[in-house]
Amino acid sequence: MEKQVVAVVEGKEIYNTDLEALIQQLPQEQQGQFRTKEGRRKLLEELVAKELFYLEGKKDHEDESEEYLALVEDAKEKLLKSHMIAKFMKNVEVSDEEVKKFYDENPKQFIAPDSIRASHILLPSEQQAIDIIKEIKDGGKTFEEAAKAYSVCPSREQGGDLSYFSKGKMVPQFENAAFAMKVGEMSDEPVKTDFGWHIIKVTDSKTSETIPYDVVKESARQYLLGQKQNRAFLDRVDELKKEYDVDVKIGLF
Repeated sequence: MEKQVVAVVEGKEIYNTDLEALIQQLPQEQQGQFRTKEGRRKLLEELVAKELFYLEGKKDHEDESEEYLALVEDAKEKLLKSHMIAKFMKNVEVSDEEVKKFYDENPKQFIAPDSIRASHILLPSEQQAIDIIKEIKDGGKTFEEAAKAYSVCPSREQGGDLSYFSKGKMVPQFENAAFAMKVGEMSDEPVKTDFGWHIIKVTDSKTSETIPYDVVKESARQYLLGQKQNRAFLDRVDELKKEYDVDVKIGLF
């Protein structure tokens, strides 16, 4: 992204990259609404407002008040705690040998369950779903063509494809119907869920199998790293308790 000035407050420049950084801090589901022109305008107003309050605080010497300085000290203490823990954790690593050993010694943890691959066409009404099932069976459209033309699910762009999923990943009504079907089969009747009415087609299936090491290597490493960091953290806390005076009032709990 090319860096551009989007506002200037008392000589201080605010950039489009500042807006983007603010958007990135938001929950994933909220980011979209702030990437619009109106959303960015609101965020920019928020940044401008913060700068104005900052200037007001400097003018009133609020940064020299006891209340503010107490907040600064509290923030510095919390920041140092977080910094020291993060610094300690960086020194904990998991080697490739440890990951491979864990993979080899725990084969049951790396078995992918039975799964199917299915496509669907999501519709708002039962009658529309019935009509489209008939259209597909009569040869008016293929399933994929009908998904692209009628489905209200984003998967319409992929012809309704939902890729592979195992039991427990979909809502019960959808899952029960899909797993009862054979590969290549399309549902004769619409399947109702809280999302609407579905026409389902099963396109493939896989039986349970061991997931290859290269596929799970990094996720296994992260799992082991979490465990190793936790053990190292607790061990270090025990060491520090011997170095510093700690008196926990158990009776208060």
